[in-house]
Amino acid sequence: MKRNLLLFVMAALTLMSCSANNSEGQASPAATAATTNDDMTKVELETSLGKIVVELYNETPQHRDNFIKLVKEGYYDGVLFHRVIKDFMIQTGDGNSKTAGPNTMLGDGDPGYTIEAEFVYPKYFHKRGALAAARTADQVNPERRSSGSQFYIVTGKIYGSDELQMMTQRMADMKKQDIFRRLVAENRARIEELQKSQDNAGLQTLQTELIQLTEAEAANTPFAMTDEQINAYTSIGGTPHLDGQYTVFGEVIEGMDVVDKIQNVETGTADRPVNDVKIIKARIL
Repeated sequence: MKRNLLLFVMAALTLMSCSANNSEGQASPAATAATTNDDMTKVELETSLGKIVVELYNETPQHRDNFIKLVKEGYYDGVLFHRVIKDFMIQTGDGNSKTAGPNTMLGDGDPGYTIEAEFVYPKYFHKRGALAAARTADQVNPERRSSGSQFYIVTGKIYGSDELQMMTQRMADMKKQDIFRRLVAENRARIEELQKSQDNAGLQTLQTELIQLTEAEAANTPFAMTDEQINAYTSIGGTPHLDGQYTVFGEVIEGMDVVDKIQNVETGTADRPVNDVKIIKARIL
């Protein structure tokens, strides 16, 4: 952790304020709107380049039920894969994309609500074929709530052992940032009081205290990838830097060849495919 973090503290306060303003009335209605059974876990996405079958995890019930609800409503029928990045992921679920012209900027469309994060980590992670929920950035979404409709399928890349070790260190640093951000939130009233009284020395002391607490907590629960993660990322690939940041709520069980077709299409502005690729029909299997 860097020692000069006063600006980080100030930014965290702004971030929390944004969260308070943006989270009201954003709860997903899926829990009451969807009726599901344990066997309703597979969804077929018929795309313009072929069929993809995904399996939804029961351990992420809010995301599972919301996805089923939207499929039943026909929300995904006709939406474009509006953001495609080779060796990273393919993204869809923007309801506005159904009628979008070729130069329309996409990525903001949703049903008008967000879903509480459901991290089941490290059991579910961003291996190749993972199905995960898109979301807005931490700066305006510190709770990492998921978009009500937008999702992506991981393609990723295969990592060498040394490369994965470097990635692991980066993720350990990200974990420290998350711990620090949480401690700032827990000390919000104290920080605001020190700011109000213009007690810069007090802020500096608190900053040092929070850094020490961060380092101690990180040392007690050191970050490390599981053997399953290491094996997956060095054999089939994925996007490890997204782990613990976005909710993984399912995976592709058929049609990764179609996912690869999509990730290899020509793209233009904002990573949108030059020739539209869409979900023609989504259906429960």
